[in-house]
Amino acid sequence: MSAATTPAGTPRPGLTPPADAVAPVRHPDAPAPGELLGAHYDQCFGCGDAQPHGLHLAARAGEGVSVTAEFTVQPAHQGAPGLAHGGVLVSALDETLGALSWLLRVIAVTGRLESDFVRPVPVGATLHLSARCTAVAGRKIYSSAEGRIGGPDGPLAVRADALFVEVKLDHFTDNGRPEEIRAAMADPDQVKVARAFEVNP
Repeated sequence: MSAATTPAGTPRPGLTPPADAVAPVRHPDAPAPGELLGAHYDQCFGCGDAQPHGLHLAARAGEGVSVTAEFTVQPAHQGAPGLAHGGVLVSALDETLGALSWLLRVIAVTGRLESDFVRPVPVGATLHLSARCTAVAGRKIYSSAEGRIGGPDGPLAVRADALFVEVKLDHFTDNGRPEEIRAAMADPDQVKVARAFEVNP
């Protein structure tokens, strides 16, 4: 079964790259394989250190256009008693997929994401995630991810296919709540990260 198919084998609409899509190319200034990518924003629910109940997901650059990440399910992430909430698991997949932007050196947002829940993930478990970019067509970035319990080769728990869309910085400055935008733009480190991605590879 290909990454962009349903369990029945039919293509997922909008997640199958078009015929003119090209293979992704790692940007020459991308972080080296094994390098910790860090948080793109300290208030991000997925990767931010300042969110007490966030995922605190730590992603690392992989080979080619791929990343790995992990997070440990906390009691605050429960849905059913003792089990991770499905929305939290999708957030972890989304955050891992979004980290691929560091390797392409673009700013991109989720356009579509479809997930499959294969098995429950208990509180206290560490979810090992991996994501790879599969194709690029203009501003559209196609990718897939999976999460395994207990280790990179552990039981498959969740997987997703996604379409991200490249945007410019004004996507956030024009649409975000003004208080947070002003605070982020006043932080020289935050501006440095954002501006670094506004490049033509």
